[in-house]
Amino acid sequence: MFGLSACTGGGSSAGGGEETSSAPTSASSGSGLAGFNPCTFFKPEELTSFGVSTQSKDFTQVSFQPGCEWTGEKQTIGLQKNAEETVQSLGKGGGFDEFTPTTVAGREAAKMLTAGATGQGVCNYVVSAGGGIVLYQITGAMRDSVADPCGELKKIADQTASRLPE
Repeated sequence: MFGLSACTGGGSSAGGGEETSSAPTSASSGSGLAGFNPCTFFKPEELTSFGVSTQSKDFTQVSFQPGCEWTGEKQTIGLQKNAEETVQSLGKGGGFDEFTPTTVAGREAAKMLTAGATGQGVCNYVVSAGGGIVLYQITGAMRDSVADPCGELKKIADQTASRLPE
């Protein structure tokens, strides 16, 4: 299950953030995500502009979906990777109030609200990356802390997704 909080993770990584692989994206599922560290993906100035701390916190819900979250006064931003799913396979799983296919930075993506999330001040975008997916999440500190959670999250994803692994 992909909970309302879409980030899990292993804290700091040994290799840092940007690692390039010469393996083709059609290789084994998620191979392009192997060296991707969600916890070091956002630049400090981006995090500040999103209104959150530059200090990441581990956010592990399930072992196969590592990531981190960053908390601010009004919202928390989360980022996870999942090498086992694709946008299409995730959408077939069900359990959503909304799963709307779209594109983010020219990539296959979907706006996703887990079951029961409508009107709760949260939103997720799942974006194709490295043979798997990266999940962006926003959670308002209060239900109405962020006037348009999906609109805000779409701006963040559009601004940063071009840097995700191919």
